Amino acid sequence: MALIGIILGGLGLYAGLTARKRAVLAFEECAEMMRRQLQVTSGAGDNRAVRDVAIVHYDALKEVSGGLSFSLAMLNALGDGVVLTSINGRTETRTYARVIQSGRSQQVLSPEEDHVVRAARLGRGPSIRLDDRLDVRVNGQPSSPA
Repeated sequence: MALIGIILGGLGLYAGLTARKRAVLAFEECAEMMRRQLQVTSGAGDNRAVRDVAIVHYDALKEVSGGLSFSLAMLNALGDGVVLTSINGRTETRTYARVIQSGRSQQVLSPEEDHVVRAARLGRGPSIRLDDRLDVRVNGQPSSPA
């Protein structure tokens, strides 16, 4: 019985530490987005102009390789804009456009779309990879979540 308690306690500790890391990263991403927003609002920039752009190429379908599918985010300083996704198959291509407002979509985004929107909001574009970690940089230095 004690062994089960130790194992469950260890799993709980691991889950807690993992949740803390994710919370720290989310907080730092939010702070970075706010810092970028303050830079724009303090200047004479046009909030309607496209400022943040990111694109990611990937293989959406197992039958087609070569990174022909893509998601492209184009956002203004307020996080408003669009994310365009093109899924390329052997015989057809499907293209989707989703409206983004304040960095969020009314529709559920795919993991690739979510990744490219976050990368654009953090100024990590224009070209990113799906395996890129979106480490937040504070004052030009990479952050290190505990």
